[in-house]
Amino acid sequence: MANPEKVDAVSEIAELFRESDAAVITEYRGLSVGDLKELRRSLGSETTYAVVKNTLTEIAAREAGITALDGTLSGPTAIAFIKGEPVGPAKALRDFAKTHEQLVIKSGFFEGAALSKEDVQKLADLESREVLLAKAAGAMKASMSKAAATFAAPLSKAARTVDALRAKQEA
Repeated sequence: MANPEKVDAVSEIAELFRESDAAVITEYRGLSVGDLKELRRSLGSETTYAVVKNTLTEIAAREAGITALDGTLSGPTAIAFIKGEPVGPAKALRDFAKTHEQLVIKSGFFEGAALSKEDVQKLADLESREVLLAKAAGAMKASMSKAAATFAAPLSKAARTVDALRAKQEA
């Protein structure tokens, strides 16, 4: 018969997987409790950073329908369960790992697909959704301004021609 504590832990982890849009698997060996607290704060309120047991996590991932983690769980593991846009938390993990060498980003998943360590790095290098939308809006506005100037050019040329003809007539 299964241990009730382990069954509860598996169902809790499975629920975290189901509620998350992405997850980043890390190894935290050597980080102090204060370091982990600092990391959790930097990840924001939409991300849960949980220290997990590998075997229970593999079972929970299967229960949640996630196969992207097969074989990636080893050593002391903690997972950042990310709700919403994953760019901010990925940046926070990358930046924290730069200043705390003990934190190792191992892998992850996003929209059901497995992410390698390099993929997580690329995700962290992206600009936030808001910045990308602002850039797109700026590019569209510039294109519209350019189009408006192009359409207005013949009209302004015609106006100059009419002014020149009037000046000739008056002279």
